[in-house]
Amino acid sequence: MELTINGELKRFDDGTTLSEIINRLGIAEKVMAAAVNMKVVKKDKWGSYRPKDGDKIELLHFVGGG
Repeated sequence: MELTINGELKRFDDGTTLSEIINRLGIAEKVMAAAVNMKVVKKDKWGSYRPKDGDKIELLHFVGGG
């Protein structure tokens, strides 16, 4: 399946969970929030949430500063 992740087109196997995607991208420790097609997916659902072909995913991390 093709997914747009933070504006970049990426390919993953069908049925891949959101948690697996985040781990494969190597950013698991940085991601604090995820939205699929503009809808927030709570962190406790990442392991069971399976995006569909064509979904747009935003993976957000918080940056401190002032």
